[in-house]
Amino acid sequence: MSLIDAILGRRLASDEAGGQRIGTAAGVPTFGLDALSSAAYGPEAALTVLLPLGAAGLTFILPITVAIAILLGIIYISYRQTIAAYPGGGGSYTVARANLGTNASLLAAAALMTDYVLNVAVGISAGIGALISAVPALQPYTLMLCMVVLTLLTFVNMRGVGEAGTLFMLPTCAFILTLGAVVVWGVMATISSGGHPHPVVSPAHLAKATEAAGAWVLLRAFASGCTAMTGVEAVSNGVQAFREPVVPAARRTLTIIIVILMVLLLGIAYLAHAYHIGATEPGTSQYQSVLSQLIGAVAGRGIFYGVSIVSILLVLCLSANTSFADFPRLCRAVAEDGYLPRSFGTQGRRLVYSEGIWLLAILSGVLLLVFDGVTDRLIPLFAVGAFLAFTLSQSGMVAHWWKRKERGARASMAVNGLGATATAVTVVVVATVKFMAGAWIVVILVPSLVAVMLAVGRHYRRIDRENAPGNLKLDNLQEPIVIVPIIEWTSIAENALRLAMTLSREVEVLHIESEDSGNSLKRVWASRVEGPARAAKETVPRLTVLKSPFRFVVQPIIDHVLEIERQSPDRTIAVLLPELVERHWYQYFLHNQRAETIAARLLTQGTHRIVIVKVPWYLR
Repeated sequence: MSLIDAILGRRLASDEAGGQRIGTAAGVPTFGLDALSSAAYGPEAALTVLLPLGAAGLTFILPITVAIAILLGIIYISYRQTIAAYPGGGGSYTVARANLGTNASLLAAAALMTDYVLNVAVGISAGIGALISAVPALQPYTLMLCMVVLTLLTFVNMRGVGEAGTLFMLPTCAFILTLGAVVVWGVMATISSGGHPHPVVSPAHLAKATEAAGAWVLLRAFASGCTAMTGVEAVSNGVQAFREPVVPAARRTLTIIIVILMVLLLGIAYLAHAYHIGATEPGTSQYQSVLSQLIGAVAGRGIFYGVSIVSILLVLCLSANTSFADFPRLCRAVAEDGYLPRSFGTQGRRLVYSEGIWLLAILSGVLLLVFDGVTDRLIPLFAVGAFLAFTLSQSGMVAHWWKRKERGARASMAVNGLGATATAVTVVVVATVKFMAGAWIVVILVPSLVAVMLAVGRHYRRIDRENAPGNLKLDNLQEPIVIVPIIEWTSIAENALRLAMTLSREVEVLHIESEDSGNSLKRVWASRVEGPARAAKETVPRLTVLKSPFRFVVQPIIDHVLEIERQSPDRTIAVLLPELVERHWYQYFLHNQRAETIAARLLTQGTHRIVIVKVPWYLR
């Protein structure tokens, strides 16, 4: 087995695609880790905003979470409908394209792409943050640990969706069971103590209030808490990853994810209020995550605490897997419509869209570098893209039901209309509240991405117009003018000239001669070329010698070819480039690569009438 096979797995044939599809059990870790893991940082993001209110801020966390849960329920119903209506996948992009037009669909795609990139950065940084809260000595290595996790996730996903889902199933189950046990344990302790449970380990002390509760603070807390809803669209985007029948499997997976997420969000908010657990200042040595405090308060700092923290750490880091599963599929869908490079639609060795995976890894790595891997610095950028995609998806579903006019369509349209209104309001709130904190980046980035995709679309349409097929044109067929640049007479040059003489009777050998040149072609031309050609009764090639007092070689060749092209407007110009081909890669650096340079320059400066032919001479 080769090293690449050991790292990425053996190459899969196209007819093995069915074996890469997943069931409901694998669908939860594949498409649900983003949503489920947000239970770890969504409530904390809201509590961080409520820090200035001191202990009084804890009274608002449960009502804020209930509002988020209601909105989550509306979105859940909408995406169940989307899965059934568009089983081909694509989620918000597909719905918007079918019902709202190209511009709306590209806006949805740009919003989702931004959200997926941010999800990778936020998920990994939150996971490392959970590790640092348990082992504070690791804080100086935050960024390095983030990059290591990103690299591992990239290579795991290059092995295929099926393997990633199976590999992440165990940590997902551990996360759900441990955090679920903490919620049940804490709720029972709270009820049995009359609403005033005794923490096993006291949580961090809440500072005194520095400002009063106001609408602006509560709106900011709601906007930050809405990060807990990112990722719920993932299942609708990746419907085709499920085994047949895909719709029931995708719906079951979505239901499991949403139910678990609601229970965890409401349970954490309830216990945070009951145990007086607030956020701590992120990025400092005193930082402790809300979940770390909560598990310590409910169960102490024993073995259960260690297992729980490890499972939270793993799931937070692995939550980026949702983006790795969906981002390449979204890029493929957009590329197939001609708004991204078509290579994004090509499957790699493991039947995954490799280019999308690499692009996501690179963009996420840049974000982690820019923001030093600190979750709190990345959170303000989060959720704007997700809620914009939610809004466009549900608006598209309203248009979908309006056109269908079938039984139950009005009720479905009402649900989607309510969802579209609620998420649109949330977009405005989140964008306004977080604008100066960093959301302005997303507000600028999303339209910029749309502009880029529209430009790509125009480019492909122009190519399609210029390459429109027609009947074979046989008028004005002529042999090409063949130009062979030769620096000195060698077997490499002879090989190219022999080919040139088979293509046309009008062959020009172009030789650049500088004052210090010791290998002038003129001295051997008569004996090496003219004589043998006349003896064989072949047309003698024309020798053109250009003087180059400043020892330039490439530019005189380019200028001469372009001049011949201008002088012969109805002829094809074939430029044959003799090229030495080395047997080993390290020999590449021992020879000049002039042929590559000439070819590149002619491709950018010439027209379709200039044809470039490389004539290789292989070293024995």
